[in-house]
Amino acid sequence: MTIIPSNKKLFLIILLMIFISSSAVNAENSIKNEIKLKINDTDFDVELENNSATEELIKILEKENITINAEDYGGFEKVGDLGLDLPTSDENINTSLGDIVLYQGNYISLFYDSHSWSYTKLGKIKNIDQSQLKEILGTGNVTLVLHLE
Repeated sequence: MTIIPSNKKLFLIILLMIFISSSAVNAENSIKNEIKLKINDTDFDVELENNSATEELIKILEKENITINAEDYGGFEKVGDLGLDLPTSDENINTSLGDIVLYQGNYISLFYDSHSWSYTKLGKIKNIDQSQLKEILGTGNVTLVLHLE
């Protein structure tokens, strides 16, 4: 059996403490990259973009859920007032099924078809097909709730 001199033991203990402390800080500071979106009564996973708008959105969702009353617009999206402003980094993008974008800093748009415009992309619904999304969204107004798990 090898006995470690006390100064080496102390050194190993300090290294272990630094490692544990560093791991805790990294876990605490890691950016969440997924939220939940409830459409009427169905929850979906949303993979978030990495930008200032989503960072701010996460901070808000850590305190409370956000409910949006969204209306159909143009036959390709549901859009509703977010009720607050988020930072924008608009760029011309081609949206597709399940994309969630920020428009004018305070409107959320959920796309069930494609469109091209200047938006700040927030995220995309994971694992959904067009017929399923269109069926859940229906033809009229819809309630969207953004929340954490």
